[in-house]
Amino acid sequence: MTGFDGEKTAWHGFDRYDFLMDESTLAITPTKAQDDEKNGIKHQIEGKRRCIVVVPKQAAPGTPWSWQGCYWDHQPQTEVELLKRGFHIAYVESDAKLKPGRTWEAWYEFLTEKHGFSRRPAFVGMSRGGEYEYIWGTTHPDKVSCIYADNPGGNMDVMMKLGALATNDVPLLHVCGSIDPILGKFTLPIENMYQQFGGRITVMIKEGRGHHPHSLRDPKPIADWIEENIKPVKMTPPAYAGARLARTFFYSNASSYREFPKEGTYITCRGPGFVECYERFSFDLKGVEAAVNVIAPKTPAPGMPWVFRADYVTRDAAVDLALLAKGFHIVTGPVPYNADGPLISHWNIVYQRLTECGFSRKPVMEGAGGAAGEAYAWAIENPDKVSCIYVENPVMHSNTAKTQPLDNLAPLAKAGVPLLHVCGNLDPWLKDNTRATEDRYKKLGGQITVIIDEGEGHFLTGSKDLQAAVDFITRAAK
Repeated sequence: MTGFDGEKTAWHGFDRYDFLMDESTLAITPTKAQDDEKNGIKHQIEGKRRCIVVVPKQAAPGTPWSWQGCYWDHQPQTEVELLKRGFHIAYVESDAKLKPGRTWEAWYEFLTEKHGFSRRPAFVGMSRGGEYEYIWGTTHPDKVSCIYADNPGGNMDVMMKLGALATNDVPLLHVCGSIDPILGKFTLPIENMYQQFGGRITVMIKEGRGHHPHSLRDPKPIADWIEENIKPVKMTPPAYAGARLARTFFYSNASSYREFPKEGTYITCRGPGFVECYERFSFDLKGVEAAVNVIAPKTPAPGMPWVFRADYVTRDAAVDLALLAKGFHIVTGPVPYNADGPLISHWNIVYQRLTECGFSRKPVMEGAGGAAGEAYAWAIENPDKVSCIYVENPVMHSNTAKTQPLDNLAPLAKAGVPLLHVCGNLDPWLKDNTRATEDRYKKLGGQITVIIDEGEGHFLTGSKDLQAAVDFITRAAK
């Protein structure tokens, strides 16, 4: 079904077929590249758009293809590598005046309907080509498998529509120069927004490089990423979430600085292409106002240990990331829209649902700042259902507890619940909250450990002694 009419030429050792698309009628007819064009394009025709398909020696299953529209044959090493892996390569002529629109839709239909190409192509775009792939992708988010954008341009309309790509789980890869003048204008804002939408975005920033050269000299990392990400991540809805759920992705935003000898520089790497990526499920439960959020480990640990907390888990949550790697689930309990904080009865419903689905009957209670007091409040009401409490710079106040946690620690001490507080010595809440808790809990016969990080204020990303915190939790959760 993928055979093409017309006379073929060669493109980097592969069969090339050229076409002309009439801009008025959108009719696509075969033509032939002229001898002086070699691998490129030199001759434009008024009222027509040049289109190209390059065919692999052996097509991969599902007939995957990569699509670009700008700068044909510029830094083509990734496309050549994809051809070797069985991808077709397609191009539709575009430039500053020839933007995506009806012609792109006609080209897509020609390749998918008439020639059986995959209905979700991978995109390769450099500079303006990066902007154009985003224009098409955000307009047709269900017709894209993944996007590789190289020092891409952009526009406000694209930025406003990124959520559609995330909802359709379209992975993104940006390869950029660290001194590219548009890095901070497009790539970094796109990265931040896409992470907030729960989408998967991988970024590679080449040290000391500008807008050129594009791509990588060794295209293998890019081709590997594309080959992996044309495959959608299959979802098996977890039993605890029910039928109505939303799935996003959670991963660390930490950067690694890696040498790439073939590129002659180091590259800052971050995102799912370089760190573990976890599914985050958001769902509703009957009788509970607001959503429950669960970040699922790749492989649950024996006994299904889990963390129960009130605050949103950020991408720099070092302890939670370490626990996910050890097989813990991370659960954010609901905070109603019509109350000042969590309701014990709602959290009880969440606890019952998760334990009925095999989760441990003694979760780890966790929280940072003001959310720590809410974790304490539920634990005090359910001391026999808690393995331990881990908090960072806690504010020992609950908006909904009848008796404030600092004045009601006895149930926890009686149940033998161990506590761990990690605090900055400059945190303004340290004395009246953690030190007061430490003094009272010890007088009640309870076990409490306090780790002080010198020079740190209120905002922590987990203890500097990460291993101590993780060891404390994993011991208690057994």
